[in-house]
Amino acid sequence: MRNFFVLIFAILLLAACTASQHRDAVRDDTKDRISVGTVQREIRVGMSGAAVVATLGSPNMVTTDGQRRETWVYDKIATERVYSSSNMGAGAGAAGAGVSGNGGSILGLVLGGSTQSGAASTSQRTLTIIIKFDNAGLVRDFSYRQSSF
Repeated sequence: MRNFFVLIFAILLLAACTASQHRDAVRDDTKDRISVGTVQREIRVGMSGAAVVATLGSPNMVTTDGQRRETWVYDKIATERVYSSSNMGAGAGAAGAGVSGNGGSILGLVLGGSTQSGAASTSQRTLTIIIKFDNAGLVRDFSYRQSSF
């Protein structure tokens, strides 16, 4: 009987996994990510374009204004989908047979039950960085916008 309760406890522990635990198990954080913190720490007025590329990578878009000064735009979008489901089932069964004289008896007992639940979540984050260069190719201004929904 004690083994039965140990088994039920183990099943309950396995069923207690949450969506955040599943998300953490599949999330890939090994790459360098561009973040607002990176922009605030690393990008400075007067930086060269090469230094910006070394910090942020290649821009998504490059434009020029009427004075032929470049503007670089980094536009990053991250979508995260998480689905978590838990299945819990427990059961016990016993059957016995006995022979007594000319007659027989059979005893059976079955207990069981199961539950299933699930949840899904989708979120998006965007980060837009705009870097403006002067005629000498140095950063003259930069701005950034972040949203999460």
